[in-house]
Amino acid sequence: MTMPNAFGITGAGLGLRRALLPALQAGVPDCIDFFEVSPENWINVGGHLGRIFRSLTERHCFVAHGLALSLGGPAPLDTTFLYQLKRFLDKHDFALYTEHLSFCSDEGHFYDLYPIPFTHEAVRHVAGRIRQSQDILERPIALENASYYVQPPQAEMDELSFINAVLTEADCLLHLDVNNIYVNSVNHGYDALAFLHGLPGERIVYGHVAGHDLEPSGLIIDTHGQNTID
Repeated sequence: MTMPNAFGITGAGLGLRRALLPALQAGVPDCIDFFEVSPENWINVGGHLGRIFRSLTERHCFVAHGLALSLGGPAPLDTTFLYQLKRFLDKHDFALYTEHLSFCSDEGHFYDLYPIPFTHEAVRHVAGRIRQSQDILERPIALENASYYVQPPQAEMDELSFINAVLTEADCLLHLDVNNIYVNSVNHGYDALAFLHGLPGERIVYGHVAGHDLEPSGLIIDTHGQNTID
């Protein structure tokens, strides 16, 4: 799902999975306007799969949606990975890279995304890492609003204020996850529409829609494991 933007991304996109490659070799349906890929899953792919991937990126619009940069993490940024990522983005001519407003590493990767405390110090910390990453990648980063299931400790502001502060401080873009807004609004009891209206629309580059699971306790989890609700 896309909003008006300066990256030539329009219409509806699809997350590319390796299992889809055989079908896509026969032709890409007209209903798919662009593809989204996680660079971590493709950077080191060569051989037959690498050639198929390259043939797709040469002919279709792609965006990169990262999983492992850990912009909110306490450890120094992995600049080796960032330069590797830049080469990948340059090779395939990806204009846009997005990442989660979260962290996923501290002396090793957690293989999950964790929320960042909503504090002024965290705003400065994350914004500095975003600026450093944008300088290395030589392209803007769009942040995806994340889901979270407990209130971050020692919060000095609410989620909306935190997101807006990071976007302003880092001067970056927003990758809007609609499902995460809904999940958080139910779990934490706020008005999803008011939250959406409070975000800077001019920074939104495209959006995610996905499904979620309902736990017996009433908690809903952003699993991408169910159909998208109306």
